[in-house]
Amino acid sequence: MTYWALNAVFLLPALAVGGAAAFALKERRRAVALAAAGAAAVVVLVLTAVFDNLMIAAGLFTYAPELISGLSVGLAPLEDFAYPVAAVLLLPALWILLGERTRKRRP
Repeated sequence: MTYWALNAVFLLPALAVGGAAAFALKERRRAVALAAAGAAAVVVLVLTAVFDNLMIAAGLFTYAPELISGLSVGLAPLEDFAYPVAAVLLLPALWILLGERTRKRRP
């Protein structure tokens, strides 16, 4: 199994939940939420690029060359950035979806 196939297991559900959360919001709140998620994505991806490159350079872990696409940001293969993207999609989406349900139950 390639790293992209493994990433799909996490990315596809995160994308589905993120889409559901985006459609659950009103237009103005959706714009704010998407802007916040975009800003968070930039920060998380930059941090991932920096620290993954440092950890790979230090020899803390390696990737099987036959399982990666060959595209990379420095030493970090592109596949390494899927988990931060999934986190940026999934965590705010769960906050939105579960928070809405909680608010509706309160008197």
